[in-house]
Amino acid sequence: MTYRWQRLAPLAKRMGYDGLELACGGDHFNVQQALSDPNYVKRKREHLADEGLQCFAIANHLVGQAVCDLIDERHEAILPDHVWGDGDPEGVRRRAATEMQDTARAAAAFGVKTVTGFTGSSIWHAVYAFPPTSQAYIDKGFADFGTRWTPILETFDKHDVNFGLEVHPTEIAFDIASSERALAAVKQHRRFGFNFDPSHLAYQGVDYVQFIRRFPGRIFNAHMKDVWWGKGDGSVGVFGGHTAFGDARRFWDFRSVGRGMIDFESLIVALNDIGYAGPLSVEWEDSRMDRVHGATESAAFCRRLDFPPAKGAFDAAFDKTRQART
Repeated sequence: MTYRWQRLAPLAKRMGYDGLELACGGDHFNVQQALSDPNYVKRKREHLADEGLQCFAIANHLVGQAVCDLIDERHEAILPDHVWGDGDPEGVRRRAATEMQDTARAAAAFGVKTVTGFTGSSIWHAVYAFPPTSQAYIDKGFADFGTRWTPILETFDKHDVNFGLEVHPTEIAFDIASSERALAAVKQHRRFGFNFDPSHLAYQGVDYVQFIRRFPGRIFNAHMKDVWWGKGDGSVGVFGGHTAFGDARRFWDFRSVGRGMIDFESLIVALNDIGYAGPLSVEWEDSRMDRVHGATESAAFCRRLDFPPAKGAFDAAFDKTRQART
């Protein structure tokens, strides 16, 4: 969001992209303007069309984070003023929930069927389970998530829009087991699914290809983002040691797409196997590389990697009836 909208769209086209996942922040996409000004979404669409671009998803990670989080001063820096308000934690959470419902309405007005984002979590601080943490304590966290997000998902359903949680540490779901539990908490709501992003799973040791095959009907969006792990100098582990990204001591770090350790070939095969037909959306982060260079090479990497799925099993070609039809 550091690039202004007028510069972002032509730059994205020059870097080789077909479209954008527009973030709710900066001047990229404003939820309240989209709802109050009929010409706002029209102008956005016209600008994208002028640059030969599409919009595949709206991303509202920052506000979504506040729906279930234990609110503190860090949230003020990432939330719109009307959501932060007076900073009272429960008031912030409720205004964030309302803003997410408005995001569904705004996405529908813009003609977009997927909103990606975070959910926040009231139990992330208990992930290491000390002081001793009972399953009843964890159950309360998932129940809180279900209570706060089910009405939001009902609004998504009313407007025919899906919500894709980016499964990620600090969220209610951060691996396969917690994703299954999150689905149960919202009673398998048909509008709740995932923005698949392997970079948040791989360094944890989670089988990210298995994630695709475990949730075949729930992958609403896919991020192409790379990471490496098993690096550093041994002084920092998987929890990061409170170091900054790019610190050479780190065990893991995000890399430009194709320069990390994600097995994108297996990932694309799995996405094709489940019939995923959505975008491959590059989310680019690499502290060691110029971002225009990195995002440009990442677009080219994904184009080389992607391929249309087969229309049938290869040995079906030996069927004489089939041969007669082709």
